[in-house]
Formats: sequence, C-alpha cells, structure tokens
Amino acid sequence: MPTTRARRVLAVAATAGLAALAAAPSATAAAGARAAADPVTVSVTLTGPAGVIFDGEVTTTGHVVTPLTGGARLCDGTNLGANPAAGATPTAALDDAADAGGFDWDGVWYASFQDYLVTSIDGFTQDADHFYEISVNGAATLVGGCQQLLDEGDEVAFTWTEIG
Repeated sequence: MPTTRARRVLAVAATAGLAALAAAPSATAAAGARAAADPVTVSVTLTGPAGVIFDGEVTTTGHVVTPLTGGARLCDGTNLGANPAAGATPTAALDDAADAGGFDWDGVWYASFQDYLVTSIDGFTQDADHFYEISVNGAATLVGGCQQLLDEGDEVAFTWTEIG
C-alpha cells in the first residue's frame, strides 16, 4: 500500500492531469474563435513614389501573411495582446491586395512588437527619406498594421510618405 506521501504525489499528479485536460477544450475553442473571425470588405489604396499601385476593394480576415522574403506570421489583431479577439487588419488587407493585384510586398518582422514594418510594395522600397505610412479612414494608425482591427467599409491606405 502506498505511503501517505506517495498518495499525495499521485493525487497532485492526477489533479494536474485533469486540469490540463480541462484546459485543452478552452484552448481549442479559442483557436476556433480566432479562425472564425468574420471577413470584412475594405477599400485599399496603395500609393508608391510613381503613383497608385492598387486601388480597390478587398475582402479580408486576420490571417498568416507572407511577405516577399518570407517569415510568414500571424497578423490578426491579437498581436502583442492588442485585442482580445481576432479580426481583419491593414497588413492582412495589404497581403490580400497583393494576391489580387499580382504584386509583392515586403516587411521586417519585429518580434518585440509582433508586427511588420512594411518596407516595400510592388518593388518600391523605402529609403532614408521615405516610408509607407498606414492609415485607416484617413488617420494614421497608432499601432502596427497587424494590431489595428478593421471594420466593414473601412478605407485602408499604405502611402509613400516623406520623412520629416
């Protein structure tokens, strides 16, 4: 017969195992909720140094985005805990516009922000004097393009902008 100490160890192990099993459905449900975010249709305008690159509507959700040089990452508004639920984001809309328009985009992933700095759209790469500003409904975003959630009908713009 096991000692009292051995019974306690077994009881703690069994309790921990049951707690882990109980948590598993919650994790699965949360993942399902993230994947089930409703798509939204937004207007996307991408402007480079030579003018408009893309101007049209895109139906998008938050999803794994893939820039030209790889490093595919989740971009669904939950990045860095910005929002409790997943949804469409400006960078996800850019990714879908690139697929629809047949051009590439690129960016640098910053793990500390869990977000991209978009550095190139359709071969137009930022330089020391220019960058791509992200705006939604005419206002520059206060968070990254993977953290800002979009609503149906929003106007998203990535605009070649002079620094300073």
